[in-house]
This record gives sequence, structure tokens and C-alpha cells, in this order.
Amino acid sequence: MRRDRRPSRQTIDVLGALAADPSAWRYGYELGLEVGLRSGSLYPILVRLSDRELLESRWEADAPAGRPPRHLYRLTASGLEYAAAHVRAAAAHAPRRGLRRPELGGAS
Repeated sequence: MRRDRRPSRQTIDVLGALAADPSAWRYGYELGLEVGLRSGSLYPILVRLSDRELLESRWEADAPAGRPPRHLYRLTASGLEYAAAHVRAAAAHAPRRGLRRPELGGAS
């Protein structure tokens, strides 16, 4: 049985960051810095989104010498639709003061 509940504020922030440029591959550390999440919160979100086939992931192909390859993520087509629905809904309900309103952008 699959439960469909609203994503958390943190998940919406991750979706918004990924949806800002849906064709770009992003790595976790960069996403964490952008949305203000530590790895213990960020990576479970990325795993859940991947398990639901909202994200695709791959290993970095051209890692610089001396650094291991990074795991990269980007939204799938269904992930972009999901992000659009939930990010816009969250932005519509966010108070005008104090909260960042994530924007969707870019073409795939």
C-alpha cells in the first residue's frame, strides 16, 4: 500500500533546487549547501525521491584526479511534474515574510 502525503518543507526545498535547472546533474553536497540541509537529512530525501522514480542518479564520469566520483542527481519527467505541483502549492501557502519561495525554471 502506497501512501501519498504532502512532502516535507525540506523535500520541497530540494525539489525546488533541482527544478530550477532540470537538465543539470547536481551532487548532494552542492544541494545541501543550497537548501541548508546536512547530509543526515538530505540523503534520505534523495533516496526516497529516487525510490519513487522522481529522481535519476548516476556516478560522475570524469572525477578529477585525487577525488572519488560523486553521485549525481536530476529530476525525471515525472519528478519535474511532481516538483511543479508541490513547489507551487507550497509557495502559494507560504507566508510572505520570512520564507524563501522556491521558483521553478529552466527548460528540459
